Amino acid sequence: MMPRLRFLMRPRLLAAASTLVLAGALAGCSPAPPGVEIWDPFEDENRARHRANLDLDDLIAGEGEGGLAAFPAPLRRGAANFAANAGGPADVLNYLLQGRPAHAAGTTLRFVLNSTVGLAGLFDPATALGMEGRRTDFGETLHVWGAPEGAYLELPLLGPSTERDAFGMIVDLAIDPLNTLRPPGLRNRALVARTGARGLARIGDRVEYSEMFDALIGESADSYAQARLLYLQNRRFVLGGEASIPDFDPYEDLHGD
Repeated sequence: MMPRLRFLMRPRLLAAASTLVLAGALAGCSPAPPGVEIWDPFEDENRARHRANLDLDDLIAGEGEGGLAAFPAPLRRGAANFAANAGGPADVLNYLLQGRPAHAAGTTLRFVLNSTVGLAGLFDPATALGMEGRRTDFGETLHVWGAPEGAYLELPLLGPSTERDAFGMIVDLAIDPLNTLRPPGLRNRALVARTGARGLARIGDRVEYSEMFDALIGESADSYAQARLLYLQNRRFVLGGEASIPDFDPYEDLHGD
């Protein structure tokens, strides 16, 4: 057995590593003031990144030459399937860390089926057979462990997030079992391929739901406030158990005297 795998299988070491990761997340997440549902202390910087992301979105997701909308839908869907399947082992590990063995078992079955019958994940026969998938991440694991959401962030290229979820993205790359099992010479190339597929899949979703995106974000009086609200509402709903954002007018400042 490889030394790194033996390390991962030692319960005491895994527990210690988990404690250190949680401590880092707790230290890095800015606690929201009491009664504040949307904690956005970096709003000026976030708005600047939001504008840059919208400009990039127009360039990449458009229908013109070079825009992803010009690519055939089957190609975009194949990239999305491949990216989702490649994240399967990390999902399994996160489910185990969350104490959800049934979800881990179901995700394992999906990964095996789609990696074989589905030709390395380019196709999704598991869903066709009724084995619906649900993605997870280390941000959700931190939520299960009790780490706070932290401040809202708009990340370059990736868009809306929070301190907890941004930290989780970094950890997901580090704990991905496929990164451990790959031969060292192939890790960098595989990581680039997987990251590229994830990016293509994310932009593909943007193209597929372009009408909805334009209606909710593009035509909004304040697209930043709208994107922030929708992300936090959806993320908290997916995680469950957190207080939802009460109904309010995100543009109330625009209507002032």
